[in-house]
Amino acid sequence: MEAQGHHITSVKTLLTVATALIILTIITVIFGYLNFPPPYNVIAAIGIAVVKASLVAMFFMNLYWDKKFNALILVISIIFLSALVGITMLDTMFRHAIIPTFTAG
Repeated sequence: MEAQGHHITSVKTLLTVATALIILTIITVIFGYLNFPPPYNVIAAIGIAVVKASLVAMFFMNLYWDKKFNALILVISIIFLSALVGITMLDTMFRHAIIPTFTAG
């Protein structure tokens, strides 16, 4: 079994990724103040969150330099999460409005 050496990430790479995360956080806050139609605001927020989570996993957790199997597991988990959120959105987007028939007063 071959011993795998540790990879040391440069400060420039870490600062670049940190800057990208800060910019994506600012974009998320800006999207929060804009009035997008209901399905698109969630899609945009989740999309930005996936990009930020991928950056953290790839560079701060060193998946970029790790075995490709671990990166594959990350991609599969993102796809699985997207499917679960998509199915949930399909259920909640097409519900009828609740008409109250009895109100306790």
